[in-house]
Amino acid sequence: MLDFRVYTFLAVCEYMNYTKAAEALHITQPAVSQHIRYLETLYGVRLFASEGKKIHLTPAGKRLLQASTTLKNDEEFLKEVLRCVPEQGPTLRFGTTRTIGESVISAPLAGYIHRHPEANIKVAIGNTDELLHKLTSGEIQFALVEGYYDQQAYDSLVYCTEPFIPVCAACHQFKKDPGQLKDLLGEHLLIREPGSGTRDILEKNLEIKNIRLGDFAHMTEVGSMHVILQLLEKDSGITFLYRTAVEQGIQDGTIRELRLKDFQMEHDFAFIWNKGSIYGDEYREICRELQ
Repeated sequence: MLDFRVYTFLAVCEYMNYTKAAEALHITQPAVSQHIRYLETLYGVRLFASEGKKIHLTPAGKRLLQASTTLKNDEEFLKEVLRCVPEQGPTLRFGTTRTIGESVISAPLAGYIHRHPEANIKVAIGNTDELLHKLTSGEIQFALVEGYYDQQAYDSLVYCTEPFIPVCAACHQFKKDPGQLKDLLGEHLLIREPGSGTRDILEKNLEIKNIRLGDFAHMTEVGSMHVILQLLEKDSGITFLYRTAVEQGIQDGTIRELRLKDFQMEHDFAFIWNKGSIYGDEYREICRELQ
């Protein structure tokens, strides 16, 4: 069982404010300060440094945050294991990004359910930032993401590598057939919301070409891959996404892949969980089953 002062430390890390941490924990601010001083004395290090009225983690504080997050999540899973009856395994709680949730995970998850009929499963669908937060808070045990993540904070297993492609409706008419990225800047771009792995990957790859999202003539931001696909099929704009999300449309002839000379890329879908978890081998085995 984690020391209660570790939960105070985690709350301060979440809010980066002693007063807000105290309010969230329903204790006084002096109590929060006392808990942090206890941990600093215990480990012989400073956990937070101050700059004016703002605080930030020291290098030692960052290490303790990573370790404490992993321990907290392991404790949550241990509670599940201890509570479950012999005929019923612990609840499996994991998350997927929306692209993966809507176009990839259903078939492998169905196979897992058939092989483990006793399993209770909770699947959270969200963008990469949301899932990383759920991992940190212990709401999920692992996540399947396509976005970027801190490889120092998470252990991982590559699920697959997918082409990331520009597409439009098969009926879309260009003034001139595009051959390079710059030829698309006059188009209406359909784009996911900030925090989405799909958007993050696009922004980073456009940046390499010195192109920003704002360079496109028009842009529509949508928080649903399903809606983006519907808009795409109705010829409401162009977009960039994983081939797996539009494979059926390409095969049906309703969606066309744009072949550009200066844009060919692939990106990994990866299972991730908190680094150093004592359940890492178990998560790795479950992830392999879902591949």
